Amino acid sequence: MSTPNQTEAGPGFENRTLRERVFEHLRDGILSNRLAPGTELHEVALAASLGVSRGPLREALGRLAAEGLVTVTPRRGAVVRKLTRREFVEAYQVREALESLAVRLAVPQLDEADRGELRRLHDDMVGHARDGDAQAFFDDNRRFHEIFVERSGNERLQRMHAQLIDQMGRLMSKSQELRGGLEQSVAEHGAILEAVDAGDAERAARLLEEHIEVPQRVLDSADGADLFDDQPIPLDHHKRED
Repeated sequence: MSTPNQTEAGPGFENRTLRERVFEHLRDGILSNRLAPGTELHEVALAASLGVSRGPLREALGRLAAEGLVTVTPRRGAVVRKLTRREFVEAYQVREALESLAVRLAVPQLDEADRGELRRLHDDMVGHARDGDAQAFFDDNRRFHEIFVERSGNERLQRMHAQLIDQMGRLMSKSQELRGGLEQSVAEHGAILEAVDAGDAERAARLLEEHIEVPQRVLDSADGADLFDDQPIPLDHHKRED
């Protein structure tokens, strides 16, 4: 006799983890931008394409809504949420705080192998920028930043950073638009690397903060006016006058 999971499962999904796999499949699609903001997630069509019943699909959509990745409305069903300026700025503010701390902690701990890996990644980013290979550039860029987080020795920081970067995957194409291309990012990474090689943790951290602030500054300018649906917000919106 078939178990309930067996009757619901379709090709490509293990029966015992069906609900979790449906959720992860859709979540990965949203975070990687394969399911772009504004995409309507129709239950009937999705259930058929995944080979599952609507029960686990509805559960997955509910979890995605709880994470703020989709919006569920009575007539339209689930729709992938569009990015807002506030979400973009807040994500980068948290990233800036975490990574600047990571750099300050990591630089005194880096050995020659670590610095060699950073130099190799920077050289690769130079080549990817020249070739216009944005995906390869962002892969190496992510690894460049991860080295500081890993060498920070702070496990809580590492967990928080991994979760944030996972959620920020869908922001990467926006980040490139706001930076105006890959060449500027290459130069900024090069300056950070020079400070690291000099053993100057404070300078490296300040340069990294400036690097992460670039998209935030553009958001508040005319160049970023048409990239998001909501209205611009001041970069110091979290501060209040005394």
